[in-house]
Amino acid sequence: MSNELHVDAPAGVPFIDITREFDAPVSRVFEAHAKPELVAQWMGPRELEMDISEWDFVSGGRWSYVSTAPDGSTHGFRGMFHTVRADEFAIQTFEYLGFPDVVAIESVTFEDLGDDRTRIRIHSVYPTLESRDGMVASGMEGGMDVGYQRLDALLS
Repeated sequence: MSNELHVDAPAGVPFIDITREFDAPVSRVFEAHAKPELVAQWMGPRELEMDISEWDFVSGGRWSYVSTAPDGSTHGFRGMFHTVRADEFAIQTFEYLGFPDVVAIESVTFEDLGDDRTRIRIHSVYPTLESRDGMVASGMEGGMDVGYQRLDALLS
């Protein structure tokens, strides 16, 4: 894979920085984040089935989905899109319903690298170092890596 996922969770601070590049123009990468029918095709591990009940990728919009594993276990997630600027930027909240009351605030920047390439930068801030460490320990990096590989395939 030519576009590696970079996850940085510095010691002692409650945030995660994520960077990933894509071989597609910003407009297509942004669209894949904006349209629920596209999000369902790439987000998360392959073995999970995603049921999106709400995905309104606009300023003030909400999102909610449930992932179902092959063994039938489910994992719910929800949040709000506070600010969305087409092909540029989004600020959202992220909550895993398995740990209620732990809400991260994430900014996602879509950078045009030229030559039909895009870089995504995510800065995710957690309410405590403990909750940030829990997210890191959850396997989120592996799930994101597979999801972004799936997004590469969708964009190609």
